[in-house]
Amino acid sequence: MTQVNDPAPNPHATAEEVKAAFDDPKLANVLYHDWEAGTYDEKWSISYDERCISYATDVFNAVAGEDGQPYPTAMELGSGTGFFLLNLMQGGVIKKGSVTDLSPGMVQVALRNAENLGLDVDGRVADAERIPYEDNSFDLVVGHAVLHHIPDVRAAFAEVLRVLKPGGRFVFAGEPTKVGDFYARKLGQVTWYLTTNLTKIPVLNGWRRPQEELDESSRAAALEAVVDIHTFDPSELESMARGAGAQDVRAVTEEFAAALAGWPIRTFEAAVPQEKLTLRWRLFAYRLWLRLSALDKKLLAKVLPRELFYNVMITGTKRS
Repeated sequence: MTQVNDPAPNPHATAEEVKAAFDDPKLANVLYHDWEAGTYDEKWSISYDERCISYATDVFNAVAGEDGQPYPTAMELGSGTGFFLLNLMQGGVIKKGSVTDLSPGMVQVALRNAENLGLDVDGRVADAERIPYEDNSFDLVVGHAVLHHIPDVRAAFAEVLRVLKPGGRFVFAGEPTKVGDFYARKLGQVTWYLTTNLTKIPVLNGWRRPQEELDESSRAAALEAVVDIHTFDPSELESMARGAGAQDVRAVTEEFAAALAGWPIRTFEAAVPQEKLTLRWRLFAYRLWLRLSALDKKLLAKVLPRELFYNVMITGTKRS
């Protein structure tokens, strides 16, 4: 359970709070992720079934391998709703878990998800630069799409190594590369502009979300631009981890063709009424992503520089 002194979620940030957060990345992270917590799983098509269990375990094994599984204890840093940790637990990678996030709303949802799944998980509201656990607490630390939100990534790596047991491992996935973030944002901006303007045409007006929902999405997007602090070159990310004292450091990348299609699809889905996104559409989008991901792994990863791919994953260990 969360500690009694953990702050309460704030899911309805005002325009004034959003404005203040532009000068405070940590406040922006709390406001944005509290705001998104209740609908985050739906927005990003997160589930806790075989589809996402397979994805999480495949990503983990691609960078860290299967040695050492199951890990007795693991913590997820910046857990969000618990996607990575909970699916790794269901996949047999982890036995007991802890979720941490700067956002009280995300910790609340992650603990609820864990309870619904019957998993042995506790949670804390936590700053990645000052993790509230003792030295040598965990066999494994994981994170998914978290490092790029943290102001001082080097300090976070040092904290991760502090709470790991000697010989323990960390695995971070879902981090944007410098090149990948550039084309993903451009594709998202073009898709949002086209969708929100074309749906003003009377014949397409049924595909337009109510203006107040579009305004709220725009406010959330403004916060998102503040909370996404970093993009990474894979080699530079490896150097950060080694500089913090990690050994056996290795970074790999994934998703090129899948990202080129995925970002316009996600942006389109955020710009239209949810009832328009039928099961047929969702199956089409998922199957397309599977095919393009297979193309990335089987062909493009062998011929393209790793810097061109959208996601970077990194692992390393603490010295024994």
